[in-house]
Amino acid sequence: MRILVANDDGYLAPGLQALVEACRGLGEVEVVAPEQNASGTSNSLTLHRPLSVYTASNGYRFINGTPSDCVHVALTGLLEQRPDLVVSGINNGANMGEDTLYSGTVAAAMEGFLFGVPAIAFSLVDKGWAHLDAAAAVARDVIQQVVARPPATGPFLLNVNIPNRPHADLRGHALTRLGRRHASEGVIRQQDPRGEPIYWIGPAGGVREAGEGTDFHAVEQGRVSITPLQIDLTDHQRLPMWRRWFDGSAGDE
Repeated sequence: MRILVANDDGYLAPGLQALVEACRGLGEVEVVAPEQNASGTSNSLTLHRPLSVYTASNGYRFINGTPSDCVHVALTGLLEQRPDLVVSGINNGANMGEDTLYSGTVAAAMEGFLFGVPAIAFSLVDKGWAHLDAAAAVARDVIQQVVARPPATGPFLLNVNIPNRPHADLRGHALTRLGRRHASEGVIRQQDPRGEPIYWIGPAGGVREAGEGTDFHAVEQGRVSITPLQIDLTDHQRLPMWRRWFDGSAGDE
């Protein structure tokens, strides 16, 4: 069993160390993580400059790029052997609802999935690393379960969000779908020291859809949310409508 560990908070993040320790004894562990915090970089790859790989004193390898860069480089030339599993995290903050589209944590796992490697992204719901030990225990349990009974349908991509609670206070897990947030709040305008305007991206929008069955509902109930993800963004439900619309438009010309 070969496990590749990545994240988006950087190779010095406590969550990365906790996930590495959670994987100890389950197989051969390799770490390839970003040099700096790369939260919010989604699936971006660095194409306008070369990437450099460094080795920290603890043996972790880190790259001056994005989370997707790390997994991409690892799988396409850095590692001598292909991993059997890619795990990402443990992130400092939730990745639920639309967060998954922006998340570097999810993107790192997704990059493995795109190469046909099973992958899991782990996140602590609240920032600050509270009860990180419990989250690591959950991560180890999830990894052990999927390794012991892998799905017969091929590679999978799981998004796991863990409430910041002592392990004894967690109320099991729930298989969930993604909830929804309201649109992000407005940008924050400031001035730089030279008087020029600068803009900070505003906070994420509040929760809009958190009904039973969603990731937001599960963690609110103190349960670990496990959401299977896929890559296909096609709007299958409205595909027939668009087909009729364009066919009709073509017929009017």
